[in-house]
Amino acid sequence: MSTSSGSRSGPVAAQRLSAWFTPVVVAAGYDLEDLDVRAAGNRFVVRVVVDRDSGVSLDDVAEVSRALSDVLDTHADTADDDLGRSPYVLEVTSPGVDRPLTVPRHWRRNVGRLVTTTVGGAELVGRVVSVDEDAVTLAVEKGGAKKGQVRKAVGNRALTWAELGEGRVQVEFNRPAGHRDEHLVHEGPADEDDDQPLTADDVDELDDEHDDEHDHEHHGAADAAQDQEKQ
Repeated sequence: MSTSSGSRSGPVAAQRLSAWFTPVVVAAGYDLEDLDVRAAGNRFVVRVVVDRDSGVSLDDVAEVSRALSDVLDTHADTADDDLGRSPYVLEVTSPGVDRPLTVPRHWRRNVGRLVTTTVGGAELVGRVVSVDEDAVTLAVEKGGAKKGQVRKAVGNRALTWAELGEGRVQVEFNRPAGHRDEHLVHEGPADEDDDQPLTADDVDELDDEHDDEHDHEHHGAADAAQDQEKQ
């Protein structure tokens, strides 16, 4: 899991949030893949990326978002820096297709996908056939295919973790018959909104809640907004 921070609180904020978030995310059955904290005006944007072997649905993202929001509200009063005193926007999302494959679980979750990687300094294109504790097996693809054409496999090749470089999933518009992404949540044409992170606003919509303000402040301003009396 990587953490980064572009905030005025420095990397300490991301490290603190990682310590708060990781047990909650793991207990819910997910991996905390990435955590980023950025200052945006007078507030913070906290972006969290989660994943698991069976994939992540919108309902899953909403569940994690609610749990992490509760964690932030609980711990904010004890924080004595900008993170504790400022409102925040929490964004929870699943990894995008551009996420590099760097650890075994990333490769395992992309079985059936076409990827590029480097082996001995040379680029290799292949489809992930299987993944185990020792190696990744790729159906190596023949180069030279024109754009839009399906590459032809020339044979399987087992690559140990030591010799395998970082992988990148390739977007395919004409996938070979028989290759299906069982772990994907949605089928059919992709919606451009599918890759957008789920924010607190989206979670409220899923719960049929109609708040006028979704920024969370440690002193409970968002909760007060929910209780406003109708005129």
